[in-house]
Amino acid sequence: MLTVAVDVMSGDRGATECVPGAVAALLDDPALAILAVGDPGQIEPVLARLGSAVRRRIGIVPAASVVPMDESPRHAIRTRRDSSMRVALDLVRSQRAAAAVSAGNTGALTGMAHFVLRTLPSVERAPIMSAVPAAHGHTYMLDLGANITATPVQLTQFALMGSIVAREAWNVREPRIGLLNVGKEDIKGHALVREAHERIRALGLNYVGFVEGDDIFSGEVDVVVTDGFTGNVALKTMEGLATLLTARLRAEFRRGPWSLLAGAVAHPVLRRVATELDPRRYNGACMVGLTAVVIKSHGRADRTAFASAVALAARAVRHELPRHIGEAFAQQAD
Repeated sequence: MLTVAVDVMSGDRGATECVPGAVAALLDDPALAILAVGDPGQIEPVLARLGSAVRRRIGIVPAASVVPMDESPRHAIRTRRDSSMRVALDLVRSQRAAAAVSAGNTGALTGMAHFVLRTLPSVERAPIMSAVPAAHGHTYMLDLGANITATPVQLTQFALMGSIVAREAWNVREPRIGLLNVGKEDIKGHALVREAHERIRALGLNYVGFVEGDDIFSGEVDVVVTDGFTGNVALKTMEGLATLLTARLRAEFRRGPWSLLAGAVAHPVLRRVATELDPRRYNGACMVGLTAVVIKSHGRADRTAFASAVALAARAVRHELPRHIGEAFAQQAD
C-alpha cells in the first residue's frame, strides 16, 4: 500500500474541497492510502459517509495551524512547525508517507520542502514541473514558480531533470528538450539564457535548442525549460486563455435560436475539446530534485483538480522519480 500525506487545509478552498478530492483519488486507486493532515473537526464529517473498507485506508493526522497564502517562506519555516503543510512534509521525512501534496503557498512549500526533505546530491534547486495540453498530447514545463530566478547551471539541471521525468513517468522515449527564449537563433536572449543554451547542448540530451512561447503547444518539443518567473506567468496565461475561450464560446452559442442550434450540433465536439483543455486535468505539479516526492496543487483547485494532484503523487512514487534523478546526477558527477 502506497501512502500519501495530504495537506487538506491549505489553498483557497481548504478542507471543503481538499478532503473530498483526496477521497476521490482513493476511490480510483485501490492500492492507495491517505494521511489527511489538518483539523479533525473538518475532516471527520466527510469521512463519516464512507464505507468501512475505504475508511480504513484514510488516517487523520492533526495539525494546529495553516500557512497563510501571503506569508513569507522564511517566516513560515521558522514559525509554522505545527502547520498542516509542515506536518505533511514531516510525515514523508519520517517515512510514514511516500509523498506529500499541498495546495498551499508555493513559496512556503518550496522553502519547507527544501528545509525538511533536502535536494538530492548535486541538485541546486528543485523546480516545479507539470504537463500542459499540446497539439499532439502534452508538453512538460519546468520551472513553473518554485524559483523566480535561475542560473545557467540551474537551468541546465532543470533540463536534465525534465528529460528524466518525461521519460520515466510519462514514457516519452527520447524527450525533445527546448529552452524558452524570445527567439530561436543562437544570438537571441540575454547572456544567462545563452550560457544555459551552451551548457544544455553539452549534456548529450535530445536538445532541440531555443523555443518560443508558441512552441509550448506545437507538439514539436516535449519538455520546455525556463525560470520560475517566466514559467508561472506562462502557466497563468494559459489558464486564463482557456477560461476566456470557454466563456466566449458559451456566450456566442446562446445569442439566438440559430446559435443555440449550432451549439447543440457542435456540443459533442466542443465537450471533447473542453475536457482536453480543462486545467483540472493537469492540476498537480511535481517538485523534482528532492529526496522524496512533493506535489504542488493549484491554490484554487476544486475536488476534481485536487484528486488529480493526489493521483500524480502516487504516479511519481511508483515510477521512483527521486531515484532516477539521483542516479542521473551521480553519473554526471562521475
